[in-house]
Amino acid sequence: MKAGLASTMPAAMEGHGAYNRSSPVQADGLSPAVPLLAQAAGMVGLPPAPAPVVIADYGSSPGRNSLHPMAVAIGVLRERLGPERAISVVHIDLPESDFTALFQTLQNEPESYLKDDSAVFASAIGRSFYQQVLPAGSVTLGWSSWAVQWLSRVPASIPDQLQVAYSCDPTARASFARQADADWRSFLTHRGKELCPGGRLVVLTMALGQSGDFGYRPVLQAMYAALLDLVEQGFLAKEEVRRMAIPTVGRSHADLAAPFAGAGSFAGLKLAQLEVFLGEDRTWQDYQRSQDAGAFGAGWAAFSRASVFPTLAAELDGGTSQRAKDFIERLEAGMAERLVAAPEPALIPLAKLVLVKDDN
Repeated sequence: MKAGLASTMPAAMEGHGAYNRSSPVQADGLSPAVPLLAQAAGMVGLPPAPAPVVIADYGSSPGRNSLHPMAVAIGVLRERLGPERAISVVHIDLPESDFTALFQTLQNEPESYLKDDSAVFASAIGRSFYQQVLPAGSVTLGWSSWAVQWLSRVPASIPDQLQVAYSCDPTARASFARQADADWRSFLTHRGKELCPGGRLVVLTMALGQSGDFGYRPVLQAMYAALLDLVEQGFLAKEEVRRMAIPTVGRSHADLAAPFAGAGSFAGLKLAQLEVFLGEDRTWQDYQRSQDAGAFGAGWAAFSRASVFPTLAAELDGGTSQRAKDFIERLEAGMAERLVAAPEPALIPLAKLVLVKDDN
């Protein structure tokens, strides 16, 4: 998908479960937010029987990292509902998402939340969550992890980087900041419509640390340098690289709280909890134990390939599928080579939030 179109995750995915296999950073990062989801499931207002309880998974990707959070939420709700009350789990992502992998994961993974509960029903919606995707007042419990950092569009080119957080261009930085604020408010507005009175939403997203650091610096430096190497080799044109941008943002504590300032609520939602924290860098921890620089470089390169390389490949001129494939393979190899040569830990700033819909 070309930059500028609505996006809640990487613009296009490789398919065949690639994201599921290469997303340990996301899996580790969401763990601190899962207890908040369990707590929300225990406190949320329930619709009167026999209406189903609806759980919305906003930005599901191909589903591997949704299994544990959904199972936890279902387990808590089941204790409150009894064994027969229907629970509907709706996974939401862009039409380009790997929904085949999602349904295969739900069907085949031993830890699938569908395995031991015949009264749980799974479905999926291929649509951007920057618009309303479910009927008003229909969602009991919402969950969104590693999704709202993706902007609905690329608001400006980034002339000196791939990630705006490390750009020195004031126009690009200002444009991305405005888009990030507008998208956050849009996301909240539509969730405010969809949640039922007393409903709750738990969000885990990229953030800015206390010093304003977006994190991932060595990873992004290796990626950008590997791209410039491909220009030097004649594989990429300078103009192709100039168009490439990763449309993600880290929002600060103040950015995330801004819509709620003054009135204390926004779009019928109250901010019940907000915390910015540092996620675990498991790739670095594994390297410290093993001293295997090859595995370190390959791990971060595979993570980047699954999460952002297809977005970059969308900017290739007249890109055939073979050229896109060659681009992804070369970029992954070049990035891994640079990381192997100089392993470094990465900061992973994250934010976890709990939002509550007003009862009236």
